Amino acid sequence: MQNFDDVQRAAAFLRKRLGPALSSQQWDAPPVGLVLGTGFSGLAAKLADQVVVPYAEVPGFPLSGVKGHAGAFVWGSFSASCGQGEGPCRPLLVQQGRCHLYEGYSPAQVCMGVRVMAELGVRTLMVTNAAGALNPQFDAGGLMCMTDIINHTGQSPLTGKNREEWGERFPDMSAPLDAGLSALALDAARRLGVRLERGIYLGVHGPELESPAQTRMYRQWGADAVGMSSVLEIIAARHRGLRVLGLSCLTNKNLPDCMRPVSLEEVLDVAAKAEKNLARLVRAVVSRL
Repeated sequence: MQNFDDVQRAAAFLRKRLGPALSSQQWDAPPVGLVLGTGFSGLAAKLADQVVVPYAEVPGFPLSGVKGHAGAFVWGSFSASCGQGEGPCRPLLVQQGRCHLYEGYSPAQVCMGVRVMAELGVRTLMVTNAAGALNPQFDAGGLMCMTDIINHTGQSPLTGKNREEWGERFPDMSAPLDAGLSALALDAARRLGVRLERGIYLGVHGPELESPAQTRMYRQWGADAVGMSSVLEIIAARHRGLRVLGLSCLTNKNLPDCMRPVSLEEVLDVAAKAEKNLARLVRAVVSRL
């Protein structure tokens, strides 16, 4: 499921649409990729000098069908950090919302945004998501730095003939999340006074939420949070050789002995409240890369 031709067409279209912005000499370093999860699309509005390209305009690109996913590529930068002694000016290429396996999309379609960003020069990727806390010491509304992943979707974006131009047939996954980026995020959070947990993220297919028995099982496996995205994107990114930082917003807390119903509206509400701290953290990390 390595959709090489589709990715090439989409990347060529975006390269043409972004034009001068992509090739501007004002940038001191390659762009940073940022995938925004459920409820975080508003973070892209904080970027200066935006160029917005809706997914619907990109040839063959899958559309987000879930509330809380705006559905557009956004190019821009946190301009206030440029030239302020906080590190080089870094442009961002933001994937404002994503598609999911549970919407009926294939692993190749789910990872298409990451692969397109890699074609456009992204070498560092930040992946965000909304997740349910499994670790009883974590609280809803908090943020977690992903230290490792468990792919429990039953699928892989690397199935099928391998594209040697993209990466090895059997990519190493001993360190799916970059330790240096995680350390940078943890230090930035400390400086900002933002509590940032560390934990393992387990990705499931969805769309149903987990049962009490599944919650117990996932916790026994060592997972600290569970969600319906990110793991396939991280695998595809590592296949392409990208450095990856994963940040989860813990939108609800799963306690198997006292489970309560959770709605999408509640997830979006918690994500909206956490977005300010997430935006501050993302900005601090980007400014120090």
